[in-house]
Amino acid sequence: MLAIERRNAILEKLQAERRVVVSELSQIYKVSEETIRRDLEKLENDGFAIKSYGGAVINENANVDLPFNIRKKRNVISKQKIAEVISSRIKDGTSIMLDASSTAVYIAKALKERKNLTLITNSIEILIEMFDTPNVNVLSTGGAMREGSFALVGPQTDKMLNSYHVDMAIVSAKGFDLETGLTDTEELHANNKKTMLHAGREKVLAVDSSKFGKTAFTEIGTLEDISMVVTDAKPDEVWLQAFKEYGIECIYPE
Repeated sequence: MLAIERRNAILEKLQAERRVVVSELSQIYKVSEETIRRDLEKLENDGFAIKSYGGAVINENANVDLPFNIRKKRNVISKQKIAEVISSRIKDGTSIMLDASSTAVYIAKALKERKNLTLITNSIEILIEMFDTPNVNVLSTGGAMREGSFALVGPQTDKMLNSYHVDMAIVSAKGFDLETGLTDTEELHANNKKTMLHAGREKVLAVDSSKFGKTAFTEIGTLEDISMVVTDAKPDEVWLQAFKEYGIECIYPE
């Protein structure tokens, strides 16, 4: 196993269990404890972990952008619930935009049986996922490849997105707060999501309940910029009241 493969495996274990122990990892991967400590040091330097005595714990900071292959394995049940709710609202013949979030991949999978659907996305993962779906017209935004995110981003992406108007624009966020609004860890991603929201008649935030009350690095938009929130569980009353004040429809599984 290559060092990068081992570190990714350790990061997946961290995501699942929230903490890891050096001695245990040494036995699992059949390398020295010193090698494991170096792995944990690299994960700490990258912002994914916080070293502790004899091991490490996950870094819960909302500004840490995990690799896509790790993110898509987090909160899978929640993302599937969100995808089911959104897919039930999308009829044949609809035009939509999907961002490059891991939640969007689950939404795309749920839409494979739709007919005459037009899907615009900057997600490389979604492009691959929908490659053999002839009943869906898939348009790629183009743009610069972003390492670790399976996304196409930047001004070229915005230029393409600005040339279309769709029935529904669906974006996710790393943070969702009543004061700071929708936020993300990276400016280029945030700008592209902002452009998508402007292009959609229905402006949808698809976000699981773990993102509520959190703030990431840069702004995507405010509550005024969305018309619908789709999440995996009923939000607290303070959120429901705010949605009512802003005229935002909130949908979640019953």
